[in-house]
Amino acid sequence: MNKTEMGEIAKRMDGALEAFRKELAGLRTGRAHANLLDPVMVEAYGQQMHLNQVGTVSVPEPRLITVTVWDKSMVKAVDRAIRESGLGLNPQTEGTLIRIPMPEMTADRRKELTKVAHKYAEQARVAVRNVRRDGMERLKKEDKGGTISQDEHRRLSDEIQQMTDKHIATIDQTLATKEKEILQV
Repeated sequence: MNKTEMGEIAKRMDGALEAFRKELAGLRTGRAHANLLDPVMVEAYGQQMHLNQVGTVSVPEPRLITVTVWDKSMVKAVDRAIRESGLGLNPQTEGTLIRIPMPEMTADRRKELTKVAHKYAEQARVAVRNVRRDGMERLKKEDKGGTISQDEHRRLSDEIQQMTDKHIATIDQTLATKEKEILQV
């Protein structure tokens, strides 16, 4: 396994971490924010699409998000996707405009958001571990094929494990920071 392949593994792990950060950015505390709807996927035209690909998301007031759906036939799908997103939002439809009032942050709501954050963190950890598994399988193939020595195999597998540990520690730290932010009254 050469440096390019190791770089590819690191890049894929970084990608999982970045996806996790984007999902966490969608978990806002109290105030309405357009990024809140970033993780919402809509069943549109036979495939899954991000909400911002089927409508315009805006924040006209501190406690209100609006989505202007471009295609009238997609309004019900967007409404359903927002309701089923696990964000605890209750959209109200008026033609092609969907109003999403932000619920008051109760203690229960804060706990619910931390559970969502933990779910996102676990998905990110699984993604990082899957990248590690792929890298380890590639190493085993090279070891069996005789292209690398056992010492090189051991060194590279340790390097991949250190990379994995570093990324998972970053995920845990990011989660702890976000959890503190959510629980802050």
